[in-house]
Amino acid sequence: MLPDAYRTVLERLDAWFAEGRRAAGGLVPCRGGCSACCHGPFDISVADAELIGLAVRRLPEPARAEVVRRAAGLLDRMRTLEPAWAAPYEVAALGEARFDRLTEALAAEPCPLLDQAGHCRIYADRPLVCRLIGRGMRTPAGRVIENACPIQDRFPGYAALAPVPFELEAFEEIEADCLRAAARRRFGDAERCGFETTIAAAVVGA
Repeated sequence: MLPDAYRTVLERLDAWFAEGRRAAGGLVPCRGGCSACCHGPFDISVADAELIGLAVRRLPEPARAEVVRRAAGLLDRMRTLEPAWAAPYEVAALGEARFDRLTEALAAEPCPLLDQAGHCRIYADRPLVCRLIGRGMRTPAGRVIENACPIQDRFPGYAALAPVPFELEAFEEIEADCLRAAARRRFGDAERCGFETTIAAAVVGA
């Protein structure tokens, strides 16, 4: 299963978000170029890291060099807070509490993939979590994922929008196959499918 299979999975999320945006009648400000949620390190999956690495390698050299420089700088700041943290910068190596402290300390740091205008340089290959922010989700099993947009209260009616239905449980089964395939390619071990890291680490390791 190649990375293109994961892109296809992510396109299902994009279609869900686009439909939810249309249904909201212009209340949702999320789009390429809005970078309100693109700050601070956060965890991404092994499949996301793979897509990011491939996308960064496709960038024109000046842009790629700038992204890598910024990602390396962010990793340096992470290591200042967690000196023992080392490649491949697995989130589990820190544990939830220490990683949470790190993310809180660096919450204002912009994503290294943003250009000077605040646009994501690899928008089509951005991580799964980036595609979830902006609309709440309700699944067939009754799970509710709240809208995590940090500026939703600035737009009248936006914060009050009802969650949009999505068959997340079925989606996660397909996603799991992509994670196992990505772990097999990266580590030679499909059981490493739970590996998580950060965007900065994925860029530097590209």
